Amino acid sequence: MRDDLIDEVTALVREVAQTVVLPRWRHLSDAEIQQKSPGDLVTVADQEAEEALTAGLTALLPGSQVVGEEAVAADPGVLGRVGDSGAVWIVDPVDGTNNFAAGKTPFAVMVALVRDGEPAASWILDVVADRMTVAEAGSGAFLDGIRVKTRTDDPGAAGLTGSLSRNYFPDDLRERIEGRVGALGTVTGGRHCAGYEYPAVVSDEQQFATFWRILPWDHVPGSLIVREAGGTVLHLDGSPYRPTDSDRGLLVAANEDIWRTAHGALFA
Repeated sequence: MRDDLIDEVTALVREVAQTVVLPRWRHLSDAEIQQKSPGDLVTVADQEAEEALTAGLTALLPGSQVVGEEAVAADPGVLGRVGDSGAVWIVDPVDGTNNFAAGKTPFAVMVALVRDGEPAASWILDVVADRMTVAEAGSGAFLDGIRVKTRTDDPGAAGLTGSLSRNYFPDDLRERIEGRVGALGTVTGGRHCAGYEYPAVVSDEQQFATFWRILPWDHVPGSLIVREAGGTVLHLDGSPYRPTDSDRGLLVAANEDIWRTAHGALFA
């Protein structure tokens, strides 16, 4: 990867967030909010931000492709490009759209660069906090330019704080999990924003996060950040997560020991 690409994408993400996304926050009309499916919103900010990011990213890396959340909503066939050879950008123009549309936080802009099916770099900007988390494969993870590492100890199940995004779990599995959460210290329902959950594991605000639906724009950026910071991202069956995966759920943890502890408490 050329030396200046990380900084150029960082600047682009910040620019789109400041000029397209943030001005719309708490200023959306009803006509500017639509439902793609029941409970799944899209706003004019999502659409305009994805257009701006697509133009900017392909200009920075000529010949690259973009897989954006809204492009896939318009044409599901676009999703298949994630595993293509060459450079593919994965874009979530507004992660946490339901929060954004309701005038709440958190929400984020997320981008990942995948080369030949493998994550190469990622960017997550918490828009309101103006907090940028960046990772490059093999080079570590950085929060506002400062290298970050996940915690290395395991405080045990009762000492863990984590999130469980319950909405998409199958009913039978959700019921089983609900009977087990008491073994863990604190389990929240999450903040409805993967762009918050992944950096929260890196910064030790929480030690794990659990998801069922794993669309690439939600999880490729954060998974690289967590792994580059020393954390663990595996499917619930213990297999590695890859950008083309779309099922089996994910358990994200600050380290392998915490992953095993949280997994044993919730899913054993």
